Amino acid sequence: MRILLTGSNGQVGSALLPALAPLGEVRAFDRQGLDLRDLQSIRSTMAEVKPGIIINAAAYTAVDRAEREKELAFEVNVRAVEELARQAKSLDALLIHFSTDYVFDGEKRTPYVESDPPAPLSVYGHSKLEGERAIAASGCRHFIFRTSWIYGAAGRNFVHAILAAAKLKPELRVVNDQRGAPTSSGAIAGAVAQVLSNSNLLVKPSGIYHLSAAGETTWHGFATAILTSKGLKTPVAAIRSDEYPVAARRPKNSLLDNAKVGATFGIALPDWRQSLAAVLAAIH
Repeated sequence: MRILLTGSNGQVGSALLPALAPLGEVRAFDRQGLDLRDLQSIRSTMAEVKPGIIINAAAYTAVDRAEREKELAFEVNVRAVEELARQAKSLDALLIHFSTDYVFDGEKRTPYVESDPPAPLSVYGHSKLEGERAIAASGCRHFIFRTSWIYGAAGRNFVHAILAAAKLKPELRVVNDQRGAPTSSGAIAGAVAQVLSNSNLLVKPSGIYHLSAAGETTWHGFATAILTSKGLKTPVAAIRSDEYPVAARRPKNSLLDNAKVGATFGIALPDWRQSLAAVLAAIH
């Protein structure tokens, strides 16, 4: 099995590299090796590699900056994705793509299922939704995994930001009215490897699957758990979203129902606390 991986130096991509290695030949590309804004580069790379599986772990993820960089966000999250899907269809390859809880408005009280109508609040969320739609319209074989609150030992993310801030500030202020499930890049990578190891992979239905950690918390609860696990005493004040103004609106409820991915692939990600402990153990 020949696998082409984009975004190999990102949070999910860097976790996928070791997870995919036992499964076959992996051709991994970072932004320098494959610039997704260059559609001709995508075409020539696909023609050279001829992958049977394409895993797109690259994305424009600067949620607040996207509000003023809409064109760039759509270039990477929609037009490049549309080309990847077109190439997957041409090669009869399977496309695995990652999307986000931010396609929803967060007004639902219970966890979102795949069939719930999307209503993104931000440019970023809208771009990810249009990327999903481009894949579906292409007719290629695909699995779109929507996940939430991604973090890991490597890369820039909430965990590293909280640890850094706790060493510099006398008190942290973190929102307490947004619910979600922090999901580690390692858990996502392990799940994807499990999917690709499935002996019935070819008959699994294309579509969207929610893939997030078990359990739930708030950003405040997440921050508190990070500091407690690391033995840091910096107090964390709970605030409302409107007390921490940002450019892009976030959904109040980011919880995803993972029943479909469990029923289809036999996958159940661990509780977020369990994955957090593993990630923090790797951060020195």
